[in-house]
Amino acid sequence: MYGKEKDLVHAFMRKQLSRRDLVRGLAAMGVTATVADTLIGMATSEALAQDFDWTRHSGTGVKLLLNKHPYTDAMIANLDTFKAMTGMEVDYDVFPEDVYFDKVTAALASRSSEYDAFMTGAYMTWTYGPAGWCTDLAEWINDPTKTAPGYDWKDMLAGLRASTAWSGRPGDPLGGEGAKQWCIPWGFELNNISYNRRMFDQVGATPPGNLEEMVETAAKLTRDLDGAYGIGVRGSRSWATIHPGFLSGYANFGQTDLKVAADGTLSAAMNTPESKDFHRHWIQMIQNSGPKNWATYTWYQVGTDLGAGASAMIFDADILGFFMNGGDNAEAGNLGYAPFAANPAASAPTPNVWIWSLAMSAFSRNKDATWTFLQWASGVEHALFGARDMDFVNPVRQSVWADDAFRARMAQSYPGYIEQYEVSAPGAQIYFTPQPLFFDLTTLWAATLQRMVANEVPVDEGLDQLADSVNRQLKDAGLG
Repeated sequence: MYGKEKDLVHAFMRKQLSRRDLVRGLAAMGVTATVADTLIGMATSEALAQDFDWTRHSGTGVKLLLNKHPYTDAMIANLDTFKAMTGMEVDYDVFPEDVYFDKVTAALASRSSEYDAFMTGAYMTWTYGPAGWCTDLAEWINDPTKTAPGYDWKDMLAGLRASTAWSGRPGDPLGGEGAKQWCIPWGFELNNISYNRRMFDQVGATPPGNLEEMVETAAKLTRDLDGAYGIGVRGSRSWATIHPGFLSGYANFGQTDLKVAADGTLSAAMNTPESKDFHRHWIQMIQNSGPKNWATYTWYQVGTDLGAGASAMIFDADILGFFMNGGDNAEAGNLGYAPFAANPAASAPTPNVWIWSLAMSAFSRNKDATWTFLQWASGVEHALFGARDMDFVNPVRQSVWADDAFRARMAQSYPGYIEQYEVSAPGAQIYFTPQPLFFDLTTLWAATLQRMVANEVPVDEGLDQLADSVNRQLKDAGLG
């Protein structure tokens, strides 16, 4: 790094210069944006190395099992920074999501030491953790000899830290007493409205403020638009249909999936009067204003319809709307974002979250080196790189949400995104009751939704049948 360029970068590192002014200053010296990022990465590595020995595992390496995702792309794009800082090598295998979780389960169940760390959803650790397949990372987080002073664990959003920690006892609250940190939040999505501003303007609609307004607005859009339908939500026979918009709205009415008795036994809570009322509205909305093939809809179909202009609005992951507002999508540039509290009496949204996380295999033979990688990959500096220069959205750190460069990027190209996040973040967490039958019971719930939408069973009767089936399965498993 040349003298003048180095002085400029170091001024930025001392917070004497904004990132925008740094880039402008380097550009005036003939430095391209790509080279500027490299210089910033080098300076960051130098600064990090001053208070922690990042080279203690130099000459070793780790191997990762990764899902194909923009978070993975951002990490791979920044690996040279990690390698230069630590002297470590990083190998990885990347698989598409339709086979990824099977790969993880097979590797862990066989107690393979091939992979040191892996991507996971927080829900999956409700199986992996109690089975002894992943490591409680609290030991590393709380050890100042193994964790850099600048890692700043509490900079992670509190709801995400709690949602990735669990005692392993069915029904115990996430992040509660005796919780083990089975994984580290890496990137997350909360569930709100993404909508087509052009279509809304065309019919004189505004983003709905509660569930009844959503039903009405979706119907108006379906009626008044030529060919597009009003709202996209997931509908496939899968747990993934329940956890996004559906559970976010459901939780906003104070409803839960399961009740936990004083003795710790679990029972179904899906057939309360309030739950039945919520389901009636949800079913009506899908029947009147959803896609014709709703029962086949996954994350992919919900998103691509919004990006293509086939739907006017989705109640799903905010990052799904983020991705659809760019690339070669037909409606790129036309999308907006809005917070959503389904309950008109609620003071704020309560979005359920999906958290892509990083976990350490219990079978890794080099756990200290693996933790060196994990703290870098989930640290502030890499998160800033991903948020500013890649599609590493949503960040899990408050400091990244406060970053001027990130906020400017979002404000310019994703109107309303920061605002929907800030309104929703305080109530964003996992709202399911942690227990080992999670995937079975939520898939059964999705199947019941399909039957009700198809008019195969009335809502009241369908939910009573669902609750009976859930209670039988809980008792058979010794949980009820």
